[in-house]
Amino acid sequence: MPGAPTAKLMTRAQIGRFFDILAERIDPRSELHWETPLDLLVAVVLSAQATDRSVNQATARLWQVCRTPQDYLDLGEEQLRRYIGSIGLYRNKAKAIIGLCRMLRERFGDQVPRTRQE
Repeated sequence: MPGAPTAKLMTRAQIGRFFDILAERIDPRSELHWETPLDLLVAVVLSAQATDRSVNQATARLWQVCRTPQDYLDLGEEQLRRYIGSIGLYRNKAKAIIGLCRMLRERFGDQVPRTRQE
């Protein structure tokens, strides 16, 4: 449109300063409750298409029983479904969590990898 103002793109320096200002003023926090990297991994899997509140309710009970990948494997997919049945897509999420725990045991010595490359 003739006469319409045009937007200017920010320079790299301006973008960097913008993010610095955000970092100074905003303290983003997840609503998910978790203590260990494994807790966070499980909570994130459960959070897809679910509210953080519903995830927190399910994990409060679940984490009384499961604290390690082996605990999840011992619990098994069917029992895990009972703990997370109030969350949407719980069947697929239970399968994914069991698969993740199996991978953590086999490839990472029960530890959640710390880097993206891992």
